[in-house]
Amino acid sequence: MSNYVFPPAAVPSLPIVGSDARYAVSRIFCVGRNYHAHAVEMGRPVDKSTMKPFYFTKTPSTLLESGATVPYPCGTTNYHYEMELVIAIGAEGFRVAESDAARMVWGYAAGLDMTRRDLQLVAREQGRPWDLGKDFEKSAVCTAILPVGNLGILDKGAINLQVNGETKQTADLSQLIWNIPELLADLSQYYHLQPGDLIYTGTPEGVGAVKSGERITGHIDRVGDVALTIGQPE
Repeated sequence: MSNYVFPPAAVPSLPIVGSDARYAVSRIFCVGRNYHAHAVEMGRPVDKSTMKPFYFTKTPSTLLESGATVPYPCGTTNYHYEMELVIAIGAEGFRVAESDAARMVWGYAAGLDMTRRDLQLVAREQGRPWDLGKDFEKSAVCTAILPVGNLGILDKGAINLQVNGETKQTADLSQLIWNIPELLADLSQYYHLQPGDLIYTGTPEGVGAVKSGERITGHIDRVGDVALTIGQPE
């Protein structure tokens, strides 16, 4: 038995719909600018014919289950929501062909990529990593994992988000610039994907700021509903 100086942190995990078991999360990958209208609103249009997907990561310790209340985070005055479809990987894959990608999808979830937008934009303009803007505590919100079952590869379905009941984001999964097989094929060129990996697939247009006391709700057809309440600053 290993003798640790400090007790190891608990394994981050998510509940599974219809099961008492939990899905242990080892890595979180996020896809940047994967809806055309969002890319435009961020001032960085995407030309799929000449560009490839790009990614950033969040540490698994940033994971937060849907339904929680999160303190308004420190260091920002521009705290944004981003509603996303999340893929849960269930099989190893390296240099996977698009035609073989479906076998890797264990399930889906609805997620929020919460963002300190002011810090992200400063880093972007200075050519620095996005960690302060993206990889911070309780910034990867996620529902229970829905096993893939008969869903297969999701290529359509409404995705939307509301703040205090007012719709802010609305789109369809068919509008993803890089669809699920394309993302898995591309990401697996750089990583040995494995069970426990989550992939946040990108957000539609309409991202915006929230403040203390507001409640975010989001929905993805056939997948689930995510919720987050913004508390007072710590």
